[in-house]
Amino acid sequence: MGNFPKFYGKVPVGTKGQIVIPAEARKVMNIKPGDNVIIISGPPHHDRIISIIPEEEFSKFLKFFE
Repeated sequence: MGNFPKFYGKVPVGTKGQIVIPAEARKVMNIKPGDNVIIISGPPHHDRIISIIPEEEFSKFLKFFE
């Protein structure tokens, strides 16, 4: 991946704790309405960082370790 990490913008956290994934990020990651995403913390020792991973990509990652 060239130019990693990519900055997609700044989004507010709503009163219910919700965020909107910017359109460009959704397009690049092929995230569509109704898709599930996995939210994980990390890297280690960085409690205030999260990653958003499309569920099918996370499944591929897990299969790698099977």
